[in-house]
Amino acid sequence: MGYLLKSCAAIVRSAHLPVLRDQDILIQGPAIGAIGPNLSAGPLQADTQVIDASGWFVYPGLINTHHHFFQTFVRNRADLDWTKLSVLQWLDRIYPIFARLTEECFYHSSVVAMAELIKHGCTTAFDHQYNFPRHAGSRIVDRQFEAADLFGLRFHAGRGGNTLPKSEGSTIPDEMLETTGGFLADCERLIDQYHDAGAFSLRQVVISPCQPVNCYRDTFVESVRLARDKGVFLHSHVGEGESPVMQARTGKRTVDYLEEMGFCGPDTFYAHAWELTHSELAQLAATNTGVSHCPEPVYLVGAEVTDIPAMQALGLRIGLGVDGAASNDNSNLMHCIHSAYMLQCLVASGRKHPVPDPAQFLHYATQGGADLLGRRDLGSLAVGMAADLFAIDTRKLDYVGTRHDPVSLIAKVGVGAPTDLTMANGRILWQNGTFPGLDEWQLFAKAEEALHRTLT
Repeated sequence: MGYLLKSCAAIVRSAHLPVLRDQDILIQGPAIGAIGPNLSAGPLQADTQVIDASGWFVYPGLINTHHHFFQTFVRNRADLDWTKLSVLQWLDRIYPIFARLTEECFYHSSVVAMAELIKHGCTTAFDHQYNFPRHAGSRIVDRQFEAADLFGLRFHAGRGGNTLPKSEGSTIPDEMLETTGGFLADCERLIDQYHDAGAFSLRQVVISPCQPVNCYRDTFVESVRLARDKGVFLHSHVGEGESPVMQARTGKRTVDYLEEMGFCGPDTFYAHAWELTHSELAQLAATNTGVSHCPEPVYLVGAEVTDIPAMQALGLRIGLGVDGAASNDNSNLMHCIHSAYMLQCLVASGRKHPVPDPAQFLHYATQGGADLLGRRDLGSLAVGMAADLFAIDTRKLDYVGTRHDPVSLIAKVGVGAPTDLTMANGRILWQNGTFPGLDEWQLFAKAEEALHRTLT
């Protein structure tokens, strides 16, 4: 089955290439077969479906590089409002709630998060799943792959974990603790069972110990060893306010602590990094370690606005992440592009470097994300690349006066409504307000039932 998108009003191949106007995209299997004017499916492509794309702006699929799907079950709760609690009070209140989740909850919360991501143009998602309550069993990530298969979403599973008990300084309830050996054994099992390093892979695994303050040192040391042995990527929370704690505990701030053990490099990306000094950012640039910037938690957490201009000036690899619903109550990466740009504009007068162009924020969410995940087959629209894209019909009042600049549209204006089409690997995931072949109401009802049965 293939598709021919005819007469696209604008094709944004990448954030830094000229926009193509009134041209077509031919999709053959999982890849883009051709881009140009007046394309034909050809006599050998009788099963190709022609789609009228008049008025559509077509973009590369968005790539989410940091999330916690399970937290969709703790959204919009007044009792967990950051503005009314200190960080320590908040952690003490929310982690016991996390520890109550069941395997069924992890599956349905993943369905909820993935659905919202897809509706807003995301075609590849990385999730940092670090919550493994003992009663929930050992198949939590397996159920996430099952949820991704349901939609056809390209899924990179970050197998997280916490090994340091609360009695030794972590914030983790005992019910969520694992041993380093148990954590790594499950990482290896998941890699052997699911990880596909080939072109157009829909499933990959990333070894992702939760964060240095909640793990023993050997958890990180052994994660590096296993990741390099298996050829998979590494991820963790870094520069999220924990560096003073690490300094007091180990004599080193987090970046030095991780660099000393090799938890850095082109196969490694950190989430957040908002508290890092300029010299620490330079260290990341020198080791080619990437950063997943999560802009929307800044609104709730009240932390400083990450210095993206400084990171850009240093040449850091940057992607965008939604982050979990505990600090961002939605799963809308499209909205994060707008938030990321606007937040940088808000604090621009106090910064040494200028705010990157709006196009650069689209780049972070596409090619930047592909780079963080090590995916050379994703992030742009070109012949031979994966057919991952989304389309917006701009023949609406919302877009009057904006259509001259499709590249800047998402960052500057923002796109509030769901896409008109989202496609991954040449398969339509979302079209005309529905998930083809799925009953959204049934998915909703099952998720609501699991949530209320467990948390109310």
